[in-house]
Amino acid sequence: MNSKTKKVAFLGLLTSFALVLSYIELLLPPVISGVPGIKIGLPNIIVIFLLYKASLKEAALVSLVRIVLITLLFGNFVTFLYSLAGAAFSIAIMFVLKQIKAFSTVGVSIAGGVAHNLAQICVAIFLLETVQIAYYAVVLIVSGVISGTLIGLLGAMSVKYIEKIKLPF
Repeated sequence: MNSKTKKVAFLGLLTSFALVLSYIELLLPPVISGVPGIKIGLPNIIVIFLLYKASLKEAALVSLVRIVLITLLFGNFVTFLYSLAGAAFSIAIMFVLKQIKAFSTVGVSIAGGVAHNLAQICVAIFLLETVQIAYYAVVLIVSGVISGTLIGLLGAMSVKYIEKIKLPF
């Protein structure tokens, strides 16, 4: 099997894993009862892994395919917009911070969690045509820091653990 085929197969496997993590997250009860929109961000473990072990292109591609599939299976166009905006801004911020090497994997993940939530607030402001929803940014920033820390720790562990395995990148 040539290296390109191995790479595609491995990215397909990671996309499947991210999709399963998304589904698990859908099944979990709300992190804080009565406070909408707060999620752990389990699929972002895969994004962190790919940013550190592959490239921006692979991380963005797997994230995009996961978002499209999860939307087709369980969402709608509005959830697609929220997810896409959050993922795009999050990945962009994490990529830049990883490149400048000023932050640990956990720090990069925290910034990604916060960026994801801020992008979703911007989408909400646009869709609801009101800036009043911006007050909710404080709650989402705090949740982004907490979930970003957890996902960053898990992502760093996966990067370290998988250093022992030869990857097709």
